[in-house]
Amino acid sequence: MKVVNPPGSSSLTRPTARCSSGGGLLCGVLPMRSTRDPRPAVARVAKNRPEVGGNAASMPNPVEKKARETRTKKQLHKPQDEPTYQESIHLQLSMVDVLQKIGISRHFASEIKSILDFTYRYWLQRDEIMLDAETCAMAFRILRMNGYSVSADGLSHISTDLSDTRSLLELYKASQVGTSDDELILDIIGSWSGYLLRQQLKSNDAQRTLLLREVEHVLDSPFYTMLDRLEHKRNIEQFDVIEHPIQQLTWQTNQDLLALGVMDFSTSQSIYQEEYQYLDSWVKESKLNRLPFARQKLAYFYLSAASTMFPPELSDARILWAKNGALTTVVDDFFDVGGSKEELQNLTALVEMWQKQEETEYYSEQVKIVFCAIYSSVNELGSKASAVQGRDVTGHLVEIWQELLRNMMTEVEWRTTGYVPTLDEYIDNAVVTFALGPIVLPALYFVGPKITESMVTDPEYSELFRLMSTCGRLLNDVQTYEREYKEGKLNSVSLLVLHSDGSVTIPEARRKLQKPIDTCRRDLLRLVLKEDDAVPRPCKELFWNICKTCYFFYYQGDAFSCQEEKAGAVDAVIHDPLQLPMNLLSDLDYSTWRERIKIKH
Repeated sequence: MKVVNPPGSSSLTRPTARCSSGGGLLCGVLPMRSTRDPRPAVARVAKNRPEVGGNAASMPNPVEKKARETRTKKQLHKPQDEPTYQESIHLQLSMVDVLQKIGISRHFASEIKSILDFTYRYWLQRDEIMLDAETCAMAFRILRMNGYSVSADGLSHISTDLSDTRSLLELYKASQVGTSDDELILDIIGSWSGYLLRQQLKSNDAQRTLLLREVEHVLDSPFYTMLDRLEHKRNIEQFDVIEHPIQQLTWQTNQDLLALGVMDFSTSQSIYQEEYQYLDSWVKESKLNRLPFARQKLAYFYLSAASTMFPPELSDARILWAKNGALTTVVDDFFDVGGSKEELQNLTALVEMWQKQEETEYYSEQVKIVFCAIYSSVNELGSKASAVQGRDVTGHLVEIWQELLRNMMTEVEWRTTGYVPTLDEYIDNAVVTFALGPIVLPALYFVGPKITESMVTDPEYSELFRLMSTCGRLLNDVQTYEREYKEGKLNSVSLLVLHSDGSVTIPEARRKLQKPIDTCRRDLLRLVLKEDDAVPRPCKELFWNICKTCYFFYYQGDAFSCQEEKAGAVDAVIHDPLQLPMNLLSDLDYSTWRERIKIKH
């Protein structure tokens, strides 16, 4: 594919997006907070886990994988009939989009960067790229989600055929990547494009084409409510080679793209199965499955880890994420329903005097099981994180657990004394007791960049944590207020009603909370996409991954509390192989895929 630079173009640097400050989270109900204690840091991942090592014989040969990558890049270098600039940009962006959709974009990082740099130069010139609504919307979405500073105002001057399904779909997807409440143009575009797409679905019920099935999926499941690996599997299984997912490419190139997607997913899945078996054994060895009050949510936490931190080399990050997720659920259930006040005080005291274990006295067997699981897990993972970081970070992991239990005890005191906190008091405490700290914060040490102590104390850490936790806490509250009220717990929904003196109903309170939920999500996405400041991009993406996980479980109900609600998703990512026609699989040439595929701007 041959594309030349536009006349007079030059290399341009990417302006850094600015994070706005001020404003109320709850539109006057809940003020913005940005002064919480600093939050943690990051590191490199240990690549080899002897206890969860995959079976090399069952995985595709890495030599074959490399060969297919080379072939893929070469194929995409092949010149086409001289296309216009707009056609070239559309083709290149379509390729980037497909690579991301089937989970193989990391294999083409340098080529994708070249394409996006080229597209960004065109975006700034507001030239031919603006003449086609589909191309313009796709460019805006992909550039923004890859950290380029693009204004939504660029979408305000485009025109489109209101019956053009592909253009409407791209405009709708672009409207979802807002990073500020002030981007009203995105809300407007999302409203009318969504309406027109739904009208098309109603009038085409008899013939559900591939495109209309995609429309239905996008309308039902915004991108921030879906987990990456689930989407990759869905897109691979629906990848239509015969009809050319990228129309301008050859049948063979599309087939090679599918081959790489299949190989990449299958290789990862075999690793996930090994890791999950190890984690299941850990739960039994730790006796967590013997606690009658505890929900067993290991599968859900491993699903969220494997679906968002899916590259094979992030094994330690996935293991930590799943272990601490299972542990925080047990602790949360212990404080809510399983433990007496004396047991909770004993557990909190044990964690506070972490370094004085010779003085340990357990109030009950339940306390012993819970504390020993926390103690052994934190020390093991802290040792690995310290080795990766080149400094002792175990103490920081301990502090995260100490803060969690202190704040949980505050809620116990409120409940036992009948104290009704203000909404501000509740949120300030609940961003910690939502218990995302022990899950995401230690995992930062394993995702790549090394983190200095000064990074841990930077306000950006606190703000990322606050936005992530507030968004998750409010999503949870909106869906669980009835159950929690029966258990004697107050949350933001019931507090809005109580403090309104009867002027706000439960449905109104739930609607009122949607605004701060949206605001937190957009503000978090803006911070995540902002060019690296204190927090490196790979680390910031973990906060976004947790936010998507919260949406995944609480977007349309309380799926987390239901043992079977997301069981199909667990099986899809961890256990069930890809479902593709056997005749298609037999035609996939794994030995030479990258020889033919080559991306070039």
